[in-house]
Amino acid sequence: MSSQLFTSKHNTLARLTLLILVLGGAGFLGIMDMIHRSPYVRYTKVRREQPVPFSHKHHSNLGIDCRYCHTSVEVSGFANVPPTQTCMNCHNIMWNESPMLEPVRESWATGESLEWTRVHDLPDFVYFNHSIHVNKGIGCATCHGRVDQMPLMWKEKPLYMKWCLECHRDPAANVRPKDKIFDMAFDPASLSREEREQLVEEYGIDHADHRLTNCWICHR
Repeated sequence: MSSQLFTSKHNTLARLTLLILVLGGAGFLGIMDMIHRSPYVRYTKVRREQPVPFSHKHHSNLGIDCRYCHTSVEVSGFANVPPTQTCMNCHNIMWNESPMLEPVRESWATGESLEWTRVHDLPDFVYFNHSIHVNKGIGCATCHGRVDQMPLMWKEKPLYMKWCLECHRDPAANVRPKDKIFDMAFDPASLSREEREQLVEEYGIDHADHRLTNCWICHR
């Protein structure tokens, strides 16, 4: 009579191997997800290199309104990058010989646009309209953070879909009076919940039946 080819030890080894494969695969996927969500990949709070070290903080301290440069933010789906002409409105007089601004003067002389590195760059399959958010009471700082305190621009929020959905589920958490849209220091939490819910109704934000979380709202 021949001896048994596989013993109970082999069964234990097979189960242990399967367990290691399952846990190892799950662990690998978890690590990859952590890397994908990390500031290293998402550039969250990472200052990006630009052709000119433009300081939002400096210009904000001078009292320059966001809309002086980003002229289309209230009426268009995108917040435009200002043309060189906008920069030269001031810098043909002040700091007009600064070496740091040589790329701006060269752009003005040649007519070639500066190649800015886009900080908030959504995927092509995501539809985002700036004017809708601005006109529905969502302030710049809600998505972009305290830009008025950034010597160099960085992405404050990771812009995950989950983060967007949290606001779409409960717009009253972030809504503010329209005269505070461009006030970076204003905190919506300074209003009572009742006041913010009244603003949601006043602005006609229809989030009943989870309408704002339908796929087609952001993916068109």
